[in-house]
Amino acid sequence: MIVSKFTLAAVAVAALVSGAANAQGNLKIGVINVGRLLEQSPQTETVTKKLQDEFAPRQRDITAMRQRLQTQQETFQRDAPVMGEDERLSLERQIRDAQRELQRTENEYLEDLNIRRNEEVGKLQREVLQRVQDYARAQQYD
Repeated sequence: MIVSKFTLAAVAVAALVSGAANAQGNLKIGVINVGRLLEQSPQTETVTKKLQDEFAPRQRDITAMRQRLQTQQETFQRDAPVMGEDERLSLERQIRDAQRELQRTENEYLEDLNIRRNEEVGKLQREVLQRVQDYARAQQYD
């Protein structure tokens, strides 16, 4: 989504500049597919690896929480008919609480991951834009 907005903005600026420059004479325009450039850059791979390493411990914690919840649910399904009323209600409450905690933890994880990804992609986009502008100036593109 961010890349497409950036690409649309670049196309719009290029169209405006081309209209003004075309009226003046010789025009030197270059086209850059920013989305493709970002997808194929080694920096993108580095950022992806960095985020995976940063968020791997939390992902492992979530996986462990899911496994514990699954075990509790299996125990409940297997033993509910022979459990006492208090024991059954207690286990139901534990399962319900574990489900809420898992959902909350997953939501926080996804929110934090998206924030960090957006930060890193933003840095990368700014770097690419700066390099493109430097190149355009050096090569005297309009």
